[in-house]
Amino acid sequence: MNIKFSQIEITEKEIVLALFKEAAIKIAKMNIDHWQYWKNPPLEKIEWVEEGIKNKEFYFIKKANNTTIGMVRILKEDLLYWGKQEEKSLYIHSLVVKDNPENKGIGKVILEQIESEAKNNGCKYIRLDADSKNPKLCYYYEKQGFEKVGIKELPLSINNLYQQELK
Repeated sequence: MNIKFSQIEITEKEIVLALFKEAAIKIAKMNIDHWQYWKNPPLEKIEWVEEGIKNKEFYFIKKANNTTIGMVRILKEDLLYWGKQEEKSLYIHSLVVKDNPENKGIGKVILEQIESEAKNNGCKYIRLDADSKNPKLCYYYEKQGFEKVGIKELPLSINNLYQQELK
């Protein structure tokens, strides 16, 4: 499937929040206590989204026909989760794909495209985190070739830290 990344503008913040809420509802239906704060996000989470948009880190994921199928936040540094790191890396957050049978397998395509971008920019790793209360998600990332390298505890979650070395 052919996809493209489109920079998210601050005027589209409500669409981002709606995508988070939609994902939280889907996760709740699977009886997983992950991202439930996105149903009614606290101010700190809204500010986190605003900061990411202003820093040009949030992207809509679109099909060739320009239909939005999801979003992702890509950072060049992630002090909150990873602290200061020496190796040049890209950090993936908030990967959301709309629940639609047509989107099956798109997560792998998105990760491959980010991996390609990271390689082109001389990165050694792509890194991400996954809420430890969501074993299905953790397993998914491990299946995609990510290695668990640590744990980060935050006020709203305990996260597994994953990285994939680029070759």
